[in-house]
Amino acid sequence: MIQANASARPPLQVSCIQFEPLMGDVEGNVARSCAAVRAAAAAGSRLLVLPELANTGYVFETMEEAAALAEAVPGGPSTQAWAALAAELGVHIVAGVAEKAGDALFNSAVVVGPEGYVGTYRKSHLWFRENVFFQKGDLGFPVFETALGKIGVAICYDGWFPETFRQLALGGAEIVCIPTNWVPMPNQPAGEAAMANTLHRAAAHSNGIFIACADRVGVERGQPFEGQSLIIDTKGWTIAGPASRDAPETITAVIDLDDASRKDLNEFNSVLGDRRTDVYG
Repeated sequence: MIQANASARPPLQVSCIQFEPLMGDVEGNVARSCAAVRAAAAAGSRLLVLPELANTGYVFETMEEAAALAEAVPGGPSTQAWAALAAELGVHIVAGVAEKAGDALFNSAVVVGPEGYVGTYRKSHLWFRENVFFQKGDLGFPVFETALGKIGVAICYDGWFPETFRQLALGGAEIVCIPTNWVPMPNQPAGEAAMANTLHRAAAHSNGIFIACADRVGVERGQPFEGQSLIIDTKGWTIAGPASRDAPETITAVIDLDDASRKDLNEFNSVLGDRRTDVYG
């Protein structure tokens, strides 16, 4: 007899680390992120998510500034520092990084683990003045096979496109990690929760996947950020967060990644099985 909800894997503790990167302070930003990762790992977390552009800050003023702060992946100092920490602690880290590849710059995220560098995702959908500095991602939506499970990655504005999560879900992702720098949306009422919270909860629900969003806080060169990091289960319910709107905070949840293989909503309906690919065009 098969036991209901039997899992072949132990529960996984996940943390999203919300902090305030300082513009241009790569060494300090990486050091602060590593200290927060170390604290979360000491408390039992094995998958840690950091914000978008966690090493550099976000609001570049010139292409020269962006190019000077960007670095090669995986050989650059930020990725190397995170990889060394992941190996030391036996954890996986997903972190936003400004990537230099030849003459091109990308808004990227790296995945590192106990064995070192796992892979890179390059942001597909660029927001506002990111289009001045970065090329659109050219790696698609890879799903990284790790000892923890199948990890997908998206960055910030990628979350506004349902296709992002559907591609990752169809690729087998069990959890999607979101390094992000959410900003207020046009016409957002004062005090209203981040639009991203609604979008990512809907995406988790409609794809049957876990989503872990790590935002930043603070105001950088006049640009405020939304905070409100959160972790969402496969049915779209928030299981950690939303975090503070303006203060550094680490949020944590314990999840069963095997839940991502159960796409059913009831005995008749499955969020992926019910797709009508014959009529979508």
